[in-house]
Amino acid sequence: MKTLLSYLSPYRGRMALGFLIKAAGTLAELLLPLIMAHMLDNVAPTRDVLALSLWGAGMLACAAVGLAGNVIANRMASKVARDTTERLRADLFAGTLRLSARQTDETTVPSLVSRLSSDTYNVHNMIGMMQRLGVRAPILLVGGVALTFTVDYLLALVLLAAVPVLAVIVILVTKKGTALYDALQRSVDGMVRKVRDDHTGIRVIKALSRTEYESASFAAVNEDVAHNEMKAGMTTGITGPLMNAVLNLGMAAVIFFGAYRVAAGHAMAGDIIAFTSYFTLILNAVISVSRIFVMYTKGGASAKRIAAVLALPEELLPVTGEREEESVLHFDHVTFSYRDAPALRDIDFTLKRGESLGIVGATGSGKSTIVALLLRFYDADSGRVLVDGKDVRAYPRDELRKKFGVVFQNDFFMAASIRENIDFERGVPQEALARAAVYAQADAFISEHGGMDGSLTARGANFSGGQKQRLLIARALAASPDILILDDSSSALDYATDARLRKTLLEQLPRTTVVMIAQRLSSVRFADKILVLDKGRAAGFGTDEELMKTCDVYQKIHASQHADKAGGEHDAT
Repeated sequence: MKTLLSYLSPYRGRMALGFLIKAAGTLAELLLPLIMAHMLDNVAPTRDVLALSLWGAGMLACAAVGLAGNVIANRMASKVARDTTERLRADLFAGTLRLSARQTDETTVPSLVSRLSSDTYNVHNMIGMMQRLGVRAPILLVGGVALTFTVDYLLALVLLAAVPVLAVIVILVTKKGTALYDALQRSVDGMVRKVRDDHTGIRVIKALSRTEYESASFAAVNEDVAHNEMKAGMTTGITGPLMNAVLNLGMAAVIFFGAYRVAAGHAMAGDIIAFTSYFTLILNAVISVSRIFVMYTKGGASAKRIAAVLALPEELLPVTGEREEESVLHFDHVTFSYRDAPALRDIDFTLKRGESLGIVGATGSGKSTIVALLLRFYDADSGRVLVDGKDVRAYPRDELRKKFGVVFQNDFFMAASIRENIDFERGVPQEALARAAVYAQADAFISEHGGMDGSLTARGANFSGGQKQRLLIARALAASPDILILDDSSSALDYATDARLRKTLLEQLPRTTVVMIAQRLSSVRFADKILVLDKGRAAGFGTDEELMKTCDVYQKIHASQHADKAGGEHDAT
């Protein structure tokens, strides 16, 4: 697994140069109080204008070096932070796509979104801050304290007594703050989840007049985030005031003792002025250190969350396996569970090339789970899933999924042209796109919407449900798949369009194996084989005619749908 340091390693040279430039500029700043003290105590009494001018020019040169060094180093630091975060975000995104469906379920999509956005932002700020202030602040702090010894070592010892207190404050606050910012990011995950759910279901929320309820629900989530952020901010924010208070007390003691030393002739006025100047530099350095630790606390917590995703092993690796049989699809006594309760139990069926399979059953009976296992989004707990006579685990992932054309229950559209949505960046030839639209019964309304160059809005909101389903079917057909999976993809089609679609698929794609999942039997009853699922078990497998004689579950589904249809016709009359 790559660590954050490994992402920074390509920029070691640039960072080292930036550190040197930053150090040179900071050291130049540290010389200013010494030059000023020398001018006040030694040069000014001589009334030598030329010497004063030369020493003044030296101060201007030091100030210019300090300004240029900080500006150049800060720009270099920003570029390193930008490039590093860009690579980190790209790898994290690729890592989220690599995760198995089970790993995604456990991590949750909102958490992955939060890690890609706010967590990478925190890491970016940490990298930039550590380069900008991580060099300057320690040099100002250590160098300032060291130079105070050259001015007056007794007064420096008074100021140095505050250092252990400052160290204890930083260590305690950092330790506490890391845990608090980790909790804050988890609450941000919850807020992202809530926003995502509300955005997806905005039409339902409005239609059912649930806007007030959802607003109150979001307010509760938002309040949790605000509470955690305030708690973390107050804990880490106390660092600056405490450190300032300690240093100000030390400075008060320095001025008190310094006045006595000047009065006694053991120190000069210029020394006290230089000492106060160094104190200002030290104070600024302490404030910067407190900011560094706050940013390090936030960035460190975010880096751990990002590393946790990058460290997840690739679960669905190919295993060795050879072609074993001639069947296109074979579930060999497959059992699978998402968590504890099995979603499928001992499923066993075989399908030959060119045959069609219909899968029916109540909601939650495991229909879509069969699709997930075929595409190897999950691995079976026991048993095997074979495609073209070969265990799906023996295929490289891309090779396996190129065999399929799939329409899921909940699919999506890009805000782009119809052509781009059907092609989906696969480079499908224009004639294949047109042919797929015809097979999917979508060519007529595509022409009405400006042809393949017509536009879809986000989520296809400018098309009806039936039109969107046909566009999705066209997308699945465009690449001429060996196996076509239609997961409840005709629920929004009228009976006539559904019938034409089935007829076209059977006539035009005789070598394509079709798996149809549907709620209504009219969509699957003409399939070569029908699998009836009941609570994850196979209640029946055979043709429509066979199941009407042998399968009670199939008979009940048929009776209920026939009664509903008859009732609807009676009401209409």
